[in-house]
Amino acid sequence: MATITTVVIGAGHAGLAMSKCLTDRSIDHVVLERGEVANSWRTERWDSLRLLTPNWQSRLPGYGYEGDDPDGYRTMPETIAFIDRYASVISAPVQTNTIVTSVCGNDTGYAVATDQGDWQCRTVVLATGACNIPNVPAVADAVPSQIANLTAAQYRNPDQLDDGGVLVVGASATGTQLAEEIHRSGRPVTLAAGEHIRVPRVYRGRDILWWMDITGVHDERYDEIEDINRARKIPSFQLVGTPQRATLDLNALTDIGVNLIGKFAGIQDGKAQFSGSLRNLCAMSDLKMNRLLNTFDEWATENGLDDEVEAPHRLPDTTVEDSPPLGMNLTDGRISTILWATGYRPDYSWLDVPVFDRKGQIRHDGGIVDQPGLYLMGMQFLRRRKSALIDGAGDDARDLSDHLVSYLAG
Repeated sequence: MATITTVVIGAGHAGLAMSKCLTDRSIDHVVLERGEVANSWRTERWDSLRLLTPNWQSRLPGYGYEGDDPDGYRTMPETIAFIDRYASVISAPVQTNTIVTSVCGNDTGYAVATDQGDWQCRTVVLATGACNIPNVPAVADAVPSQIANLTAAQYRNPDQLDDGGVLVVGASATGTQLAEEIHRSGRPVTLAAGEHIRVPRVYRGRDILWWMDITGVHDERYDEIEDINRARKIPSFQLVGTPQRATLDLNALTDIGVNLIGKFAGIQDGKAQFSGSLRNLCAMSDLKMNRLLNTFDEWATENGLDDEVEAPHRLPDTTVEDSPPLGMNLTDGRISTILWATGYRPDYSWLDVPVFDRKGQIRHDGGIVDQPGLYLMGMQFLRRRKSALIDGAGDDARDLSDHLVSYLAG
């Protein structure tokens, strides 16, 4: 059994950011990765995906964007190359193709077992991310056998789909992007939309995430939020990264012919059932968007920026038909595939430490887990609103590595 101070599990952007901060603080460590660096980006994303964040926002400790298109959006090969290069630049001690099979506490810290040998360490950083297992509802088991069930993690491009109509379930960034792509392939698409967050791609001439950054919204801390558990469950923005910097919302989808229905509610006797709350959900999303834009307008005025950006404007309200269908026959041949874009959950099946609450979530305070010497990285709103983004990993890693050093000195 090898001995080391810290084991970081996961060599994505979050684990590598922590590695850089540990190196800067002279903490010996190893980064264990089940596949290759940026493994999830390599193996669990669809072909046409681009980052939702502009290139300039790809900022990691000691590394950033150096190209000539700061307002563009990286393709997946470009994202993989960026993270791969970062691992090389910081000389991260990554051990690839190493599957962690268990992490257990003991008298001197933690025992980390892998299929390539075991480690004894004082501290462990869990950086395997939030998107490990597709969060498919149990009702998917009731889908008629003639219909293909597919998750967003399994989807690569429209060519893998059977001919016929596609029901996309989920209307956050993933669902809206896949609905558009599949529709443009010539297949009829129906999108089942639940709670969603609508924003323009560009507002007053600047990327919406530029506004989130400069106004400090992205830097809001977890301990400043009244209901952090609720905040951590908020859907991702309806965004797409394209050279045209296009807005992709429900209006854009219905304009090209995508059918819009309410939240997927269940299946009974071969018939899909949908909630009748679509109009209310869309109205709430429009309201929240306009409140956010009002915040940006107020900030621009207070900081003398009105003359440097375009005039304020608002998008038209989301258009919803008077009586969206509440059911859909899944046995009449109109639907050949259901694509579940219903989010993900983390996989800590190998973590044998008593840190889980009754819902199976890790108990932590801004990434400091409820067990001495154990830390969490790369989760939604971990310490800041931007925590799950590439741009958020650096600040979280600096905070948590400082705490880790203090714990070791303890």
